[in-house]
Amino acid sequence: MNHFAQIASLLEAYHIDAILLTGEANRFYASGFHSSGTDGAALVTREKNYYFTDARYTEAAGRRIQNAELREVGPGHGYTARLKEVIQEQSIQKMGYEDACMTVREYETYRKALPCELVPAAELPAQLRRVKDREELEAMTAAQRIAERALEDILKEIRPGVTEKEIAARLQYLMLHYGASDMSFDPIVVSGPNGSLPHGVPSEREIRSGEFVTMDFGCIYHGYCSDMTRTVAVGSATEEMRNVYETVLAAQKAGIAAAGAGVTGRAVDSAARKVIDAAGYGAYFAHSFGHGVGVEIHESPNAAASNDKPLPAGAVISAEPGIYLPGRLGVRIEDVIRLTEDGCENLTRAPKALLVL
Repeated sequence: MNHFAQIASLLEAYHIDAILLTGEANRFYASGFHSSGTDGAALVTREKNYYFTDARYTEAAGRRIQNAELREVGPGHGYTARLKEVIQEQSIQKMGYEDACMTVREYETYRKALPCELVPAAELPAQLRRVKDREELEAMTAAQRIAERALEDILKEIRPGVTEKEIAARLQYLMLHYGASDMSFDPIVVSGPNGSLPHGVPSEREIRSGEFVTMDFGCIYHGYCSDMTRTVAVGSATEEMRNVYETVLAAQKAGIAAAGAGVTGRAVDSAARKVIDAAGYGAYFAHSFGHGVGVEIHESPNAAASNDKPLPAGAVISAEPGIYLPGRLGVRIEDVIRLTEDGCENLTRAPKALLVL
């Protein structure tokens, strides 16, 4: 799976002859080959595609990358030298670059070394990545199923005395065991009063009876992320706990019902927020309803109050409202949905009714 052709098709519209992709996510999106950090660069021109990397990755890249010429970098022929060769071969005058992630130092290095004009063009791959094609959707769905299998198993292990760290570690093992290549992010596992920390870090705290445990986790499969959150009660749940949980669930359902192609991110967020506001918990829902998911765990488009633009058909976003009562408890429920012309498709199958273990 690669997207060289789709990227090349937009070069004319962006008034550039080529685009240089140095960021890890867009390199992968273009080529279908993953290497970490700054170990690689993809160049898409109107006529031909190129991938540059060093000897550590040459063989692996050659096995994976299709529809691109592979050129090896090394002492005496680094990235700028290899790029200069192609610029001259292809008579490139204007080259797009990823202004959203390229450092100032990197930009200055390329600007001084390359015989062409550098044009900010981060929006080009971002535009394409907002809408998932069939192969991308299949990878994301597979990643979601892996995470759900891990959830099924971990629910059997949550009990008083087990620590947040132990659950987080087991989730990671289980997802790798079921086929993931990596985690979408470090799992969030928080219990009791730690649940009020939306992005709390798993600690040595032991789970106790009568508390919530919130688990936010996901994995990567064929380069694409899954993301989900489930909150469960251990032993018993108070009336307040049940009320908070049902409010969050109702808010999530309202946001999902409002979601669809052509609806603004603000409108989706508002649909969920109104439910939480009406229940008196508005001050305790501080983040947005959802974010785009794909090659990266957080990408465009967002279902947020700040996004007044229509969401496109084919976008995949999270649906994750929450209520966080400082120092007491927290609840978040998260699914991942694909937007369609008629509404949305929920890619998450895991049950959401309050579970008391």
